[in-house]
Amino acid sequence: MTARHQVLRRRAVSVLLLISSAMTGAAQAETLQGALAKAYRSNPTLTGARAGQRATDESVPIQKASGRPGLDVTGTYSESLQRPTISFTSPQRTLDANAQLRVPIYAGGAVRNGVKAAKTRVSAGQADLRGTEATVFSRVVAAYMDVIRDSSVVALNQANVKALEVNLQATSDRFEVGDVTRTDVAQSESRLALARSSLQTAEANLITSRENYISLVGEAPDDLQPPPALPGLPASPDMAVQVALKDNPDIQAAAKAREAAGYDVKVAKAGALPTLNAFTQAGYTNYLHSLNSAAQDAQGNIVEGPQINKQAAAGLQLTLPFYQGGRPGAQVRQRQALESQAMEQEIEVERGVIAQTRSAYASWQASLESIQSNQKAVDAANLSLEGVRAENSVGSRTILDILNAEQEAVNAKVQLVTARRNAYVAGFSLLAAMGHAEADDLNLEAGALYDPMVNYDRVKGKWFDWGFDPAPKVQSTRTVDSPAQNANVDPALAQP
Repeated sequence: MTARHQVLRRRAVSVLLLISSAMTGAAQAETLQGALAKAYRSNPTLTGARAGQRATDESVPIQKASGRPGLDVTGTYSESLQRPTISFTSPQRTLDANAQLRVPIYAGGAVRNGVKAAKTRVSAGQADLRGTEATVFSRVVAAYMDVIRDSSVVALNQANVKALEVNLQATSDRFEVGDVTRTDVAQSESRLALARSSLQTAEANLITSRENYISLVGEAPDDLQPPPALPGLPASPDMAVQVALKDNPDIQAAAKAREAAGYDVKVAKAGALPTLNAFTQAGYTNYLHSLNSAAQDAQGNIVEGPQINKQAAAGLQLTLPFYQGGRPGAQVRQRQALESQAMEQEIEVERGVIAQTRSAYASWQASLESIQSNQKAVDAANLSLEGVRAENSVGSRTILDILNAEQEAVNAKVQLVTARRNAYVAGFSLLAAMGHAEADDLNLEAGALYDPMVNYDRVKGKWFDWGFDPAPKVQSTRTVDSPAQNANVDPALAQP
């Protein structure tokens, strides 16, 4: 993706954010875009990945430091506790100060290629960050749809329990007047007990889904609205794969990692090449009038010798490595093997993305067809239930027929809401595999989007040794204060 394309996408997202804020400012119910925005701001997986990327950014100035001048200043004060017995010129105390400036001139390309490798890994890290965004968003979408599905399943089971309770009461009344047998009552009681068991399981699943939603989004789900239609879904698996090969962040990150490994080989080869450094150094020694050295002047007078010594030098230092025990060769071979590994990993990632994209497309298509089939099943089951009840009223159907028809209707509705959930999750997973399920692609209600280039541009040229950042603070939100979830649902959800 080119820099110009990224800028255009960010501008488009900004416009969409303004429109979305104007349209949904007064809304109270939770939307999928709102849930994704909350996760984008405060999910610890994302905020931690951003911090990791900022750490990767620092590898560039660290590598650049190897090619910059270095200045060292040392100071020493010494006091003789026992002066040599045979020396008449040893000082009692000494104050030394030395300064040395080193300027690297040539390092065999190690610095240049090290910086290139670091910059390439920054690009790989940014691609990995995009992949992390897509992964977190996919999990949020799945959790969001799980809550919607499980809420509907609970409502359906609640309605089924109420219907079976009414049916049991009616059957018991008919048994009292001799219209049905004890077997009919027992069948009604059995079905009611099974329905209550299914309701308890559905309620537990809903609580689990809601707690999982909290762990990802940071807040409890409240009146989740139906998700919007997914844009940009491909017309064929081949089209999806073509887009994925170009835009999937995992593929881009693997390619950058392989490129960086190539620069590492060049850095290792520099270990067998000459290095050239310029240097200048200065020294100052003060014996603090403790040096016992004396001399006679022209008139024969005894005079004290000098108590201060100064020196300075400048020059070039050329290092020619003739033999290092085989270390450079081993390092080069090691880096070449790692480059080969990176090449194979790039192919491995590409294979995985292709398989993931095709599988997601197939799941999406199957779920769409399943929705149509299950919708027909729901319509037929509702019609069948009405007919069986009517026929039972005239004696041509038994209580067991009604119970079976009611169970078939519930099962069909559960399958329908499950198919809808699966279709949406599969569609979003397909977009993620194609590289189109990141913050730049979604209409998030999150304000300004996180741009990893801001931090990179801030630190890439820093020279100052004391240019520290403030102490880090937690960016994600804790959920320890969130209430334990329950299985309360709106009864209207029983109509899928």
